[in-house]
Amino acid sequence: MDFDALIADSEGHKAQITERVRDVADQVVQLAREIHADPELAFEEHRAAERICTILEEHGFAVTRGVADLPTAFVGEVGSGHLVVAILCEYDALPDVGHACGHNLIAGAGVAAGLGLEPIADELGITLRVIGTPAEEHGGGKVLMLDRGVFDDVDLAMMIHTVNEGLTHDPRGTTSQAVGRYRTTFRGKASHAAAAPHLAVNAADAAVIAQVAVGLLRQQLPDDHRVAMYVAEAGHVTNIIAEKAVVEWECRTFTMPEFELLEPRVRKCFEAAALATGCEVEFEETEPLLEPLLQDETLGKHWAEAIATFGHDMENRKSIPGGSTDMGNVSQRIPGLHPWLSIPGVEVGIHSHAYAAAADSSVAYEVMLEGGLAMAWAVASLAVNPGDVETVRSMGD
Repeated sequence: MDFDALIADSEGHKAQITERVRDVADQVVQLAREIHADPELAFEEHRAAERICTILEEHGFAVTRGVADLPTAFVGEVGSGHLVVAILCEYDALPDVGHACGHNLIAGAGVAAGLGLEPIADELGITLRVIGTPAEEHGGGKVLMLDRGVFDDVDLAMMIHTVNEGLTHDPRGTTSQAVGRYRTTFRGKASHAAAAPHLAVNAADAAVIAQVAVGLLRQQLPDDHRVAMYVAEAGHVTNIIAEKAVVEWECRTFTMPEFELLEPRVRKCFEAAALATGCEVEFEETEPLLEPLLQDETLGKHWAEAIATFGHDMENRKSIPGGSTDMGNVSQRIPGLHPWLSIPGVEVGIHSHAYAAAADSSVAYEVMLEGGLAMAWAVASLAVNPGDVETVRSMGD
């Protein structure tokens, strides 16, 4: 990135932010590389969280670790203004494929934005919080933090997410899917598979019937609805008919009313399987319900003006076709923005080994710094516009 050219073309707060990010860019990239090289799963991101806390403290943030009774959550704060701005970092990885969702880049962009704003936070009239939010992939860390008061006095929240090439850089009008995740347990009766199969109640059969029923249900579902599942347990040896089967499943829609219609229909497929086989059936919600993203228009306007600095096609309206995030829950309660940033030349989808490799490339770190700068520029632009500040605050009331 040509920071000197950006500084020459900027003035005021934008130039100040750019100068600061230029000065810390190498440190931020190193942070993101270290997180990528050392992936940690949901609620286990101790080293990633500590790396971020350390760099924030080195640059003047007062950091509180273990907020919301979550050991890998934190809040770094600087400034004392009336407008409370939260920049969110994610840093959990996925099983087997590591940082295949680019959370190392999300963390780096959040830190870059925070460090860029730190010297002028009081001048802008903001209290700036860089908030570390664990367990986005599985566990709903932000939902737990919402419920436990971490966002109670926050006026607005922002973060970025990298994606493959060709998607919009303007998040206004985009959203994400609601998702609920569940565990269904079928309980039958074990018996010898050869000597006395007629005495058994086969829980594995119930799992099969449930999968078939859901498969048939998909024909009657709208194209953007999603149901996914896998059998976690259905017996252990061939000569004992399974008395227990466990199916993990999820369903997704782009609106909550649609979700409230879909989830009971899927549940009935499991109930039908239990009825057909004579099994008992139990349902358990395994993670908090994630809600769709609500992108704030006012924040989106300032973001779009900022990110357009880098020459992106702002007329492109193609959005990510599916996926969910616990940022949706945050955005439903306070004004929020969750832009997508395409990595040039990356055509593979997220949650793949190939995307994990792309998230550790020089071009990805360039995009990360663009995202950090644009978030900081957007916050500064909003903060000095009293009318837009009041608009955002009114949306959060």
